[in-house]
Amino acid sequence: MGSARIKKGDSVIVLSGKDKGRTGKVAKVMPKDGKVVVEGVNIAARHRKPTQGNPQGGIDRNPAPMHISKVALATADGKPTRVRFETRDGKKVRVAVKSGETIDG
Repeated sequence: MGSARIKKGDSVIVLSGKDKGRTGKVAKVMPKDGKVVVEGVNIAARHRKPTQGNPQGGIDRNPAPMHISKVALATADGKPTRVRFETRDGKKVRVAVKSGETIDG
């Protein structure tokens, strides 16, 4: 696979599923699985039994990985865009398809 179109720290919009339309920052990218973890989106509740380490037990809520095709990079005005790679000044940079502006580089 080539360079990653979506990277850690990018601001993204969810395109489909129960969190459609929500935005968040990419916390983790898993290129082998083709998944991303977005802060505050796709929250999975895990019921924990009381243990010695956690005598209270309870419900843990953590963001679960989601498929990378379900998210798109958010432009400055908060709209989704695809990402293209271009060579500018001899450097390979990510470019927003909709606006043509360079992303962090």
